[in-house]
Amino acid sequence: MRQSDSTFHDIRGLRYHVRHWPGDPARKVVLLHGWMDVSASFQFLVDALDPRWDVYAPDWRGYGLTDWVKADSYWFHDYVADLDQVLERIQPDAPLNVIGHSLGGNVASIYAGTRPERVARFVNLEGFGMSRNKPEQAPARLVRWLGELRNPPALRPYASFSALADRLQKNNPRLLRERAEFLARHWGKETPDGRVELRSDPAHKIVNATLSRYEEMVEFWRRVAAPVLWVDAAESKTLQQIGIDSEDYASRRAAYKTLRYQTVQEAGHMLHHDQPEKVAKLIDAFLNEDLPG
Repeated sequence: MRQSDSTFHDIRGLRYHVRHWPGDPARKVVLLHGWMDVSASFQFLVDALDPRWDVYAPDWRGYGLTDWVKADSYWFHDYVADLDQVLERIQPDAPLNVIGHSLGGNVASIYAGTRPERVARFVNLEGFGMSRNKPEQAPARLVRWLGELRNPPALRPYASFSALADRLQKNNPRLLRERAEFLARHWGKETPDGRVELRSDPAHKIVNATLSRYEEMVEFWRRVAAPVLWVDAAESKTLQQIGIDSEDYASRRAAYKTLRYQTVQEAGHMLHHDQPEKVAKLIDAFLNEDLPG
């Protein structure tokens, strides 16, 4: 297992944690985790990647070892602003390779269209964009948001790290026990009474107050200058959950100027847990193109 170290940065008033697996400083890669996840979740993928990659992975605000916000809900574009400043700390003078899973892929796709000069290559793992919404849905969304602010969600504690690992395997039957135990130690923390709670702010479960606008997302995707590797998982239910049919799915991929599309077999949404070796092979081949050695 490749060993990582931790650095902390002041990012927009938050103490931001960035995990680092050292490698060749000329081959930097940034990994962005998904919703209700943490940076350590990429350990299995990093172990399978070319060891020359110098890998960085932040914990988003409100996750892992990064501070929670002093507010009652989270806003999508704050992740984009955080990413802009995190990349500045990692490599301010040259574009970086960026890999995002799920939420991380959606954030990275918007960022790559906002600051195309800052992204060298972009790998999107199951980050397909949001649902297509209609303006008439807006009032109900705001009503829901106000209701959730009055009755904020909570995250259930677990009796032990082993119990949390049990839950992870229940959610993903493909997850090996050794990996589940590792993840539990990073996703959870022990409380004074001996129980285990997740390292995630429950406020992440509060719905966004504003609807996502598909037409706006497409405009960001069209501005992405970097080559894109788009990877999905054969057994993922993400498309159905978002409500994306095959025609819509193809149109989303077509929005990018330069895109390569791959599917990982025998994997679900957490494909970097299910098939890290297969995912790493695709990433290595994509990122190593045109590099010496």
